[in-house]
Amino acid sequence: MAKIGIIGGSGLYDMEGLENVEEIEVNTPFGKPSDKYITGTLSGKEVVFLPRHGRGHKLSPSEINYCANIYGMKKLGVEWIISVGAVGSLKADIHPLDIVIPDQFFDRTNQGRRCTFFGDGIVAHVSFANPVCLDLSRMLYEIGKGIGLTVHKGGTYLNMEGPAFSTKAESFFYRKMGFDVIGMTNLLEAKLAREAEICYGAMAMVTDYDCWHETEEIVSIDTIIANLNKNSENAKKIIKEVVKEIPSERKCECANALANAIITDRSIISQQAKDKLRIITGKYL
Repeated sequence: MAKIGIIGGSGLYDMEGLENVEEIEVNTPFGKPSDKYITGTLSGKEVVFLPRHGRGHKLSPSEINYCANIYGMKKLGVEWIISVGAVGSLKADIHPLDIVIPDQFFDRTNQGRRCTFFGDGIVAHVSFANPVCLDLSRMLYEIGKGIGLTVHKGGTYLNMEGPAFSTKAESFFYRKMGFDVIGMTNLLEAKLAREAEICYGAMAMVTDYDCWHETEEIVSIDTIIANLNKNSENAKKIIKEVVKEIPSERKCECANALANAIITDRSIISQQAKDKLRIITGKYL
């Protein structure tokens, strides 16, 4: 049975209700993941949990080893990833404590974070027009709505660098561009999950309005932390129900994302390069 990965963001550092819990330290060719993976069963399904920022929130968004985190999920047999992250709202009708299930991303990082498994002798270009798994995203939306939470279907997640929040000038610009929420982490996970042929769906948990909002206080850490805790409980409610609904077999395109993506002539790929990415590319090389 395929395992389901859960990546917890700010405010979501563990998962109550896990049974048969085991901690596993995973070595990867890309370095160390954020923390040990916590495996167990939830709602009768095998799950793998990882706190994105490490337990105790010790890693800033720019310090996270995204490649190691997703590689570790793949190594442990994960085929689905539910990602939870805190965001600010860029729209008047997306309120604090709402949940957005984004279907698009826009990159505003400084490209200092590695966001591909490829290079070093193997070139691949995956399709990323639809950057999330539409099947998983639909389940997250429908179950969130079904249990009475305010959930928005679709929207563009702007991935900024951080760790500082936006200036007002930036925030007004992002609004004019029509973006919906702003965060610091999910885009890179989505790219790597696609390369690893893992279904990826994100729950963007709104903690505040970004600093564009004229009638709200400028973002304060106290407000964010209070909303983080409330959002964490809502995320757990959705996850427990979604896990029950995830099928044993995938019918989406995510499962074969690399089928036509590897461009490099197979005859010139070194054994060392093949060994490094065997978990990712083994069925193609």
